[in-house]
Amino acid sequence: MSPLDTNNSDSQNTSRRKQLVSQLAEVLPSDYLLSDEEQLKPYECDGLSAYQRLPVAVALPDSIEQIQKIVRICSALQVPVVARGAGTGLSGGALPHEDGIILGLSRLNKILDIDLENHSARVQPGVRNLAISEAARPHGLYYAPDPSSQIACSIGGNVAENAGGVHCLKYGLTVHNIQQIKIVTIDGEVVTLGSETLDTPGYDLLALMTGSEGMLGIIVEITVKLLPVPHQVKVLMASFNTLQDAGDAVAAIISGGIIPAGLEMMDKPAIHAAEAFVHANYPLDAEAILLCELDGNAVQLDEQVVKVEALLRQKNAVEIVIAASPEDQARLWAGRKAAFPAAGRISADYYCMDGTIPRNKIAYVLQKIAELSEKHGLRVANVFHAGDGNLHPLILYDANIEGELHSAEKFGADILELSVKVGGTITGEHGVGYEKIDQMCIQFSEAELKQFFAVKHAFDPDSLLNPGKAIPTLHRCAELGAMHVHHGELPFPEIPRF
Repeated sequence: MSPLDTNNSDSQNTSRRKQLVSQLAEVLPSDYLLSDEEQLKPYECDGLSAYQRLPVAVALPDSIEQIQKIVRICSALQVPVVARGAGTGLSGGALPHEDGIILGLSRLNKILDIDLENHSARVQPGVRNLAISEAARPHGLYYAPDPSSQIACSIGGNVAENAGGVHCLKYGLTVHNIQQIKIVTIDGEVVTLGSETLDTPGYDLLALMTGSEGMLGIIVEITVKLLPVPHQVKVLMASFNTLQDAGDAVAAIISGGIIPAGLEMMDKPAIHAAEAFVHANYPLDAEAILLCELDGNAVQLDEQVVKVEALLRQKNAVEIVIAASPEDQARLWAGRKAAFPAAGRISADYYCMDGTIPRNKIAYVLQKIAELSEKHGLRVANVFHAGDGNLHPLILYDANIEGELHSAEKFGADILELSVKVGGTITGEHGVGYEKIDQMCIQFSEAELKQFFAVKHAFDPDSLLNPGKAIPTLHRCAELGAMHVHHGELPFPEIPRF
């Protein structure tokens, strides 16, 4: 391309950007539209700050009607749209497209209705996860999924990523706790998926949309299920001298017919980081601890506590502590909930992975992670939802040291590929986003990826909704050596560049 051609291209791009911002300004108040670089900087990444991009603009609507108008403008101009909630995601799912807009949903933050008879709540996508339970608790109800970021993360993002939390073992992920959603399609139409009843005829598009990472539609309203607050809760902490014993204890509890409300595991580095931060009275000499929460009526709890204690001792638990009060329970959980920020106190940066493995592979995988830590020369702290095998290794690195981010990325990729090798998956609740897109080539076959593309194409034929996330192109998989792709085959048209 000659310098003249380059100048002409830059001029056209500038003109198109101005056209986009101008049209958005016609449907949004001035403080609802951001386009200056300084204004855009807070939106350059989500919770995975290792990757950063600036969008062309950020739109912050406060109504479904405004969202419809924004999407129609972007569709007409062929501009990518990346929906964003609170920005707490950890897979780069809300990483901006450099030629698109961020559609921020934080202003849609109202709890529209709490239906006490049907135990449900109708909420907007910007409502914080914890705020739902806070509003329902005076009525003896709560919303079960509780990600560690629940004080900040929004329910729309929870649906988009199919978030879990420490209580997902017994009560399920987001997909098991919602009844109905409304979405705005890329054409600007409002579509209702699911129903207020327990089932609905036809394809289960509600489940399809849950975990779709903003690639199929913009979530604008959610009806969540509410559960009665448990009568009583008991929290036990058990410490172990080996990771093998702790992993065996997890399998023993589940195979013993007990499904705890939560069953979490932390290794020694994670214990030390959390204890220094929260002072939860964790045993610093333990190689691993388990946190086990049981709930139900008094008779059930007494029986379960006795059985769990016996199982823990059979698996060589060194010490078992039963929280004596709600305050003690909260303190024990505070250490686990604060594990991520605790890691931030002992390392300049950390890279949080998210893979899921069979429960009987926990000790084996942790040993392999320790070996990978030596191989890549980076420390790692492990915290995870042990009951359902959802790993969260925190890889500690310093982005200011040349090559350490690359090493952390490779370390993380090796963990995910190890998870697949032992019969697991590359994500349990954080989503694929931008971070794990290459590992999708390991998880799925060419035929399976083509089906994913076909679904995407049915909802979004021009690939304008969060493009470049979750599903790798077949060419990318071929480049990685994961599969053969015929020359020239592309699953989607290229996005026009500004």
